[in-house]
Amino acid sequence: MLFIEIIEAVATASFLSRQEKLPYVRRGIQKLDALKILLMILWEIKALDNKKYSILSEPLDEIGRMLGGWNGQLTKQNSPK
Repeated sequence: MLFIEIIEAVATASFLSRQEKLPYVRRGIQKLDALKILLMILWEIKALDNKKYSILSEPLDEIGRMLGGWNGQLTKQNSPK
């Protein structure tokens, strides 16, 4: 479900005006962080081995960097000058 919520938040943000995007990008970041925590818990309890954890977590980290950059850009653009 978290995957779908992340996709939904990012897809919604992509079609909104610059001023309206920020809450959806932040929601995507929150959902992604929750997904990464759940993945880490699965790894900690040995439900995922190191290889599977790595295969799943690396793309999620990249998505996090991209969303973080988008968030930073929107924050800068929307801040009063």
